Amino acid sequence: MSNHRKATMILDKDFKVSEIDNRIYGSFIEHLGRAVYEGIYEPGHPLADEQGFRKDVIGLVKELNVPLVRYPGGNFVSGYNWEDGVGPVGERPRRLELAWRTIETNEVGTNEFADWAKKVNSEVNMAVNLGTRGIDAARNLVEYCNHPAGTYWSDLRVSHGYKAPHKFKTWCLGNEMDGPWQIGHKTAAEYGRIATEAAKVMKWVDPTIELVACGSSNSAMPTFADWEATVLDHTYDHVEYISLHQYYGNKEDDTANFVARSLDMDAFIRSVTAICDYIKAKKHSKKTINLSFDEWNVWYHSRDADSKRDPWQIAPPQLEDIYTHEDAILVGCMLITMLRHSDRVKIACLAQLVNVIAPIMTEKGGAAWKQTIFYPYMHASAYGRGVALNPIISSPKYDSKDFTDVPYLESTAVYNEAADELTIFAVNRDLEDSLYLECDIRNFDGYRVVEHIVLENGDVKARNTAGNQASVAPHNNGNAEVKDGFVQSMLPKFSWNVIRLAK
Repeated sequence: MSNHRKATMILDKDFKVSEIDNRIYGSFIEHLGRAVYEGIYEPGHPLADEQGFRKDVIGLVKELNVPLVRYPGGNFVSGYNWEDGVGPVGERPRRLELAWRTIETNEVGTNEFADWAKKVNSEVNMAVNLGTRGIDAARNLVEYCNHPAGTYWSDLRVSHGYKAPHKFKTWCLGNEMDGPWQIGHKTAAEYGRIATEAAKVMKWVDPTIELVACGSSNSAMPTFADWEATVLDHTYDHVEYISLHQYYGNKEDDTANFVARSLDMDAFIRSVTAICDYIKAKKHSKKTINLSFDEWNVWYHSRDADSKRDPWQIAPPQLEDIYTHEDAILVGCMLITMLRHSDRVKIACLAQLVNVIAPIMTEKGGAAWKQTIFYPYMHASAYGRGVALNPIISSPKYDSKDFTDVPYLESTAVYNEAADELTIFAVNRDLEDSLYLECDIRNFDGYRVVEHIVLENGDVKARNTAGNQASVAPHNNGNAEVKDGFVQSMLPKFSWNVIRLAK
């Protein structure tokens, strides 16, 4: 072992971060590009169901076990009249969609999406328009979706064929309202006021709902921190969550620096948590505001192509990043980072789910296939249910362009007591060499390795395509084993690992 770097980890049942909220494995479908049309919905497709939804896509989403899907946006929602998307499809208007400069046909709207979410065993995280609309449209939408019957908007839903209310539990108060690109962009004070007033009436209609206030669009925004503090100053008593959004790219083609960016995500989460707790102290409140990381991913590959697209098309390909092995490694690190903060990050949405910066891609009339990032997301969702443990990690480190002391080992563990299962998620960031991992699990008496899944590839730029769908795919030939109360494993260079243990 002497010629390999070595990392150590200690796991104990009593070193807990938090019970993981399953909604941390949520995702996002926006009316953008081919996410809806040709993504989840393609009536002419050989595998379309009676409603026009692609059954192959439904199958892949179910494989990911996505508990929550944010809808309908995104920048789209800030110009969206929800009334356009309900009622007889033939009578729905076509609109200029200003956020992404396309034409929205409104064939799919709130009710259809609620049906689709049921098919994939998911809840809907509904967003209201606080850009061009306000508190009136917000309360009406809640009444339409969640009120049983006997009022104008609830009876309208019933007349549209939906007798039972949708009972959407989680609602976003607008989207990225701090961004100058946003339709109806507001200052923090302007947004704080309208979000508060919308929150009040939405909860008067349905007191059981939970609300997410808009945080910053990313941590580099010039208004960051001050935005959160001001918005929470207004909304604190009326919301349960504040949102975080963050995308990372590798335009400089510096892989070691790129896969360290989860350290930036970690700092972002810590900062927003601190701001929430500052306002809590300032207000002498007993209530704790939690975080909804409701947009996160790698996004940069498609930006050049998108800048050249002609406007006013229907569902053109937009934001269609084709992901590499190195992207999957960073996505794994980001998932680990959120699990480490699961005491405060209760909701997260991988943005997005199909075709648009997505783990799932489709061809019109053809196949659906898995991108590289599908795998770490699927593994975390499948095996990351239970209690997030707080591992004591000692790892060799490196420095990169933007980061110092980047650990080669990025890792966490999840304990599912009911199932007597312990899962270690581990990334080896080393581009050149394997990393020897020794993990003390003496507190977990009688546990053995059930499976050691590895995602590795000799080419950091390797990607999956419709024609070569398995270029980057996991295998379960990892060599982890338990000896004398220690998990011992050689983590291959630049790999994502899932070490599954059971009693």
